[in-house]
Amino acid sequence: MTLFEKIIARQIPADIVFEDDLCLAFRDISPQAPTHILLVPKKPIPRIGASSPEDQALLGHLFLTAAAIARSEQLAEGFRIVVNNGSHGGETVPHLHIHLLGGRHLAWPPG
Repeated sequence: MTLFEKIIARQIPADIVFEDDLCLAFRDISPQAPTHILLVPKKPIPRIGASSPEDQALLGHLFLTAAAIARSEQLAEGFRIVVNNGSHGGETVPHLHIHLLGGRHLAWPPG
């Protein structure tokens, strides 16, 4: 069971900002910006590269939910959505997740 599955199951506490039948969003414990929220699907998908055509509606839901959370967090000046894939892409937890970052100017390129 991954760290995120344990958070979804409430076995590990988290500062939850949103939940519905498909996903859970919570504040990152090691924030990289003033606002840093992780949005995870409840369906365990290891990474975006392991998603399948049957996940299309869920993936769309995740991105629309991220945008709605950004609005609720008052990130009108802008925000960034990051999805890491694989160890070379910065993925550390093998459970698809979206990083929602904002609250400061975010430089480009990101890293």
